[in-house]
Amino acid sequence: MENKDIAKAVIEAIGGRDNVSSVAHCATRLRIMVKDEAKIAKDRVENLEKVQGAFFNSGQYQIIFGTGTVNKIYDEVVALGLPTSSTGEQKAEAAKKGNWFQRAVRTFGDVFVPILPAIVATGLFMGIRGAINNDTILGLFGTTSKAFAASDFYTYTVVLTDTAFAFFPALISWSAFRVFGGNPVIGIVLGLMLVNTALPNAWAVASGDAKPIMFFGFIPVVGYQNSVLPAFFIGLLGAKLEKWLHKKIPDVLDLLVVPFLTFLVMSVLGLFIIGPIFHSLENVILAATKAILALPFGLAGLILGGIHQLIVVTGVHHIFNLLEAQLIANEGKDAFNAIITAAMTAQAGATLAVGVKTKSKKLKALAFPAALSAGLGITEPAIFGVNLRYGKPFVLGLAAGYWWLVSLYSWTCWDWIWDYHHPRYASLSEWSSSSIYLYGTCNNWSWIWFDLCIWL
Repeated sequence: MENKDIAKAVIEAIGGRDNVSSVAHCATRLRIMVKDEAKIAKDRVENLEKVQGAFFNSGQYQIIFGTGTVNKIYDEVVALGLPTSSTGEQKAEAAKKGNWFQRAVRTFGDVFVPILPAIVATGLFMGIRGAINNDTILGLFGTTSKAFAASDFYTYTVVLTDTAFAFFPALISWSAFRVFGGNPVIGIVLGLMLVNTALPNAWAVASGDAKPIMFFGFIPVVGYQNSVLPAFFIGLLGAKLEKWLHKKIPDVLDLLVVPFLTFLVMSVLGLFIIGPIFHSLENVILAATKAILALPFGLAGLILGGIHQLIVVTGVHHIFNLLEAQLIANEGKDAFNAIITAAMTAQAGATLAVGVKTKSKKLKALAFPAALSAGLGITEPAIFGVNLRYGKPFVLGLAAGYWWLVSLYSWTCWDWIWDYHHPRYASLSEWSSSSIYLYGTCNNWSWIWFDLCIWL
């Protein structure tokens, strides 16, 4: 079928244009706000060519087409004259539905997801620098790690790797202002205030090389280079304050007074109240997370690896973005991500097994791209398009999330999950469980895929 024909068939299957409020799309899914879910012929939709799966969530009927295809289908839908809206507008409408927890999770996701490209790219630069910066590699070029660290090129790599994390609060505050309807530029400036060089550097204070400024004799004030929650709540409250001031301040004074009062009020709240309180809360959350990751015998891997994809099905997995951002900012590593990577590749293995075993050409065409997508970290096509539909693959994918750590204890191997420094050779029995997540996978993808192909 041509994309134009698929677009027409989709509209017919969801109850016609009269059942459509608006249409938008994200990277992989066509998102349709429908008026009546009962009018959707779900089987017809899921059996259409190029459709990898579909599900209903908070007023949105989301049809998975995959990257590169969804935008083409969307263009054909728009050409049919259906009402459109931005994904942000649809999310705002969807946010009115669901309980408070679901709305909070969606909000966290909306704030942190736009920041991820900067974090991913920075992490990749760190990994590349770590791979290069060892005497074995540098010896091939007639130099040493000590000489490399003193070179101008190393200074350039520091610019690449340190900028995003040094100004992390500015990124978060910018994104929070954008999500909550404020001026993102004001958000950037407020975030930069949190890491102003006039304040003692948070890392220096933590290492004992500097002391916090004690305002009024009892309020410790430091820079917030490694903080997430203070910037998030400054962005939230700052955007709300700015919007409220726009309503109260006369238009003739708006340009001058609104940003002035927003900066004044939020800088005081941020440095003296929000910052100290939420920075302390962050330390508690981080300590609790590290305690869970350090559970003996790999229990954290067994638990998190087994349940993560169940959480993805509920749509609340974006709440982990906050946790991972905090781990990276404070530790320079993300053991949690190493665990859930295993859960993702387990679902990829289950989907791949379905593609290998099935005789249906349509299912093969759906399963193989979905398995690749899941292996790269986007599991929705695999889960909703294949594994949940047949049940058994999804259950065995969850089981493989548990089984992953068992396989780790049985092998000695090279690790290619970057810990933002360099890959290391590790005898798994010699490491604590938290180290295992970072240092040993034993070609994790191939192992899990092989397991599931045999089981299915």
